[in-house]
Amino acid sequence: MAGWTLGVIGGSGLYDLEGLEDRETLRFDGPFGEPSGDLVTGRIGTTRLVFLPRHGPGHRIPPGEINARANIDALKRAGCTDVLSLSAVGSLREDLSPGTFVIVDQYIDRTVGRVPSFFGAGLVAHVSMADPVCPRMAGFAARAAREAGARVVEGGTYLAMEGPQFSSRAESELYRSWGCAVVGMTNMPEARLAREAELPYASVAMVTDYDCWRAGEEAVEVGQILAVLQANAAIARGLIRRLALALPTSRDASPIDTCLDAAIITAPEARDPALMSTLDAVAGRALRGNDHGQRD
Repeated sequence: MAGWTLGVIGGSGLYDLEGLEDRETLRFDGPFGEPSGDLVTGRIGTTRLVFLPRHGPGHRIPPGEINARANIDALKRAGCTDVLSLSAVGSLREDLSPGTFVIVDQYIDRTVGRVPSFFGAGLVAHVSMADPVCPRMAGFAARAAREAGARVVEGGTYLAMEGPQFSSRAESELYRSWGCAVVGMTNMPEARLAREAELPYASVAMVTDYDCWRAGEEAVEVGQILAVLQANAAIARGLIRRLALALPTSRDASPIDTCLDAAIITAPEARDPALMSTLDAVAGRALRGNDHGQRD
């Protein structure tokens, strides 16, 4: 069996990976444009890692302008087998205090204006997002986070909002009434696109603040977030190292590796050749062998 190539998408406060051996920089300008920055690849133990700074070097790209399609396409072209997301979030629960690492298992997507899919007219696919997070990778991440010294909570719904402004108090209370655990601006459509690219995806949401729902507290501001981010980022770097060292030498197949086999419904003779060419990395495996029937 093949080994692991772990794509790491680093969010606020995490712009590089430490301790990489055989470090190399990869530059992509694919069919969806340029990713947020150059990819840095290397090895920790027997695990190959590919790091991508979600907001670009120096945090220059706001959440709504991140080219998530280019990012996921680049990770796929770089040979990634799995993806780990790390991002800063606000807490919507009293027990999720700043500094807590939440291993997300569900999403509610409230973003607008972002392209949510690689597919479209001429090539239609419907992947399942019932369980949007890979449980295997989430479990590895949770164990590594604990070993790195984090307070870890496994399971919780991530409310993805458009931003770049923080929530109003009414919005924060609404999200709490829906049972959401954390609120952030970046995991959608990233998680959707990873699933379409047949990349098992897990998310570590690093709590920096209580959003604005707590009575009698000042509204969240960037200054207080940055202070917690610095501590979170140090733990996150330890998490990544421990995760890489803990992954088995061989990678067993995941059902997500072939999820497009049951998702592409456009008949082969009706598929748009130009779109198929664009999706050579994301869906090439499935397109070369998918002749499944359609579902209305």
